[in-house]
Amino acid sequence: MARPTHREFFAVRTVSQALAGFRPQRRTSVEMVALERAHRRVPATAVRAPHDLPGFARSTVDGFAVRAADTYGASEGLPSYLEITGAVAMGRPPEIAVEAGTAASIPTGAAIPDGADAVVMVEYTQEAMPGTIEVVRPVAPGDGLVRGDEDASAGAELLPAGRPLRAQDLGLLAATGLTEVGVRARPRVAIVSTGDEVVPPSTPEPAFGQVRDATAVALAALVCDAGGEPDVRGIVPDDYDALDHALREAVGSCDVIVVSAGSSVGSRDETAAVVAGLGRPGIWTHGIAVRPGKPTLLADCDGVPVIGLPGNPRSALVVFRLIGMPIVRLVGGATHPVQEPGVRARLDRDVPSSAGRLDVVQVVLRGGVASPLFGASALLTVLTRADGYIIVDEDATGLPSGSDVDVTLYR
Repeated sequence: MARPTHREFFAVRTVSQALAGFRPQRRTSVEMVALERAHRRVPATAVRAPHDLPGFARSTVDGFAVRAADTYGASEGLPSYLEITGAVAMGRPPEIAVEAGTAASIPTGAAIPDGADAVVMVEYTQEAMPGTIEVVRPVAPGDGLVRGDEDASAGAELLPAGRPLRAQDLGLLAATGLTEVGVRARPRVAIVSTGDEVVPPSTPEPAFGQVRDATAVALAALVCDAGGEPDVRGIVPDDYDALDHALREAVGSCDVIVVSAGSSVGSRDETAAVVAGLGRPGIWTHGIAVRPGKPTLLADCDGVPVIGLPGNPRSALVVFRLIGMPIVRLVGGATHPVQEPGVRARLDRDVPSSAGRLDVVQVVLRGGVASPLFGASALLTVLTRADGYIIVDEDATGLPSGSDVDVTLYR
C-alpha cells in the first residue's frame, strides 16, 4: 500500500474556529451507574422526576400550622388568639386538622395538616394561657411551607443531558428515589509519545541528546480532569511504519487519540502523513493560531478524533488544556461549558503579542497582582511556577502594564 503524502502547511485556524468547527460525531456508549459512583459523570439523557417532590406539603419553619385568614391584621398591639388543638409529629401523617380559630404545633419538615395553608414562626407567637397562643404578625397563604410539587412536579426535567453531575445533583436524585442513572461511558483516550530522542521517565541515565517523556503522564492527568480514561501507549520512534501500526491499533480500540508529535519539522511531517492515511475525512487543520502550540493537528479519522500536539511539553499541555480537553468532554457527551475557577487581577508589566494569534501567558498571583512568566516553550518550570494563565485575544497587539485581566486558575 502506498504511503499517503502530506506536506506540512500552516493555513492556520484560530482557537475559536477550532472549538466551534471541529465537532467530531463520536460519542461513547451509555451505561447505568449507581448514584454513589455518578459524581462528575455525564447524563446521556435528561433526568425526569418520577413523582412530585417533596411529595407532600411540609413546613419550612418551627411554629404553628394555621389558616392564614385567622392571622390577618394581627400585631403586637392587637394579636390574634388561636386555640392549640394538637401537634404534628415528624415522619408521620398528621392526625389532626386545622379549623377556624385553631392552630397545630409543627416542627420544620413535618407534613402540613388538613385545613392549614400557612405556618407562623414560633418567634411571632407567645403563649397567652395554657392551650392558647397569641399571633403578633400576620401570614399569607403559602408562608412557612413548601407545596408537595414545589421542588419538582412529576415528569419535570430535574437535570439536563450533557452536564456533569455535581454533588447537589446527586442529592436531588436521591431525594426522588433514583439510585442509578444512565451516563456516557468515560472516553478512552490513547496517548502516544513519539521521537527518537524520547525515553521513559524511569530511565536512570538518559544518553546525551535524549530526554525523558515529561508529556504523557501530565496529559493523562488532564484526560482524567476532562472525564476520560487515559490509555498511555508508550513511545514510538520517528518511523512511519511503527507510528502507522501504533495509531491504527489505537483507532481501533479508543475514542480519542492524542499524539505528542515530536519537535522537529520532519517528525511533524511524518506524524501528519500517518494521520492523513488513518481514515476519512482526515486532517481538519494542521496549524492553530496560538502561542505556544502553533503546530497542532486536528483530524477526524473514521469518526475517531486525533489530536497531534507539539513535542515541547509546555506547548503540548497548554494546547491540550485549551482544545484537547473540550474534545474529550464532547466525545464523552458533555455539552455544557466547564466554568474554570478564575480571579480578576492587575498586570504589573507589559505583555507583548501579535495580532491574529491567541497568546496564553502564564502568571504568578500575589495580592491581586498578576506577574507574567516568560520563557522558551520547552521550559516546564514556567508552568509549575504559575498560579494560572491569561489569554491575549487574537485581535489584540498586547496588554499594557496596569491592565485588569481575567486569570484562569490551575486547580
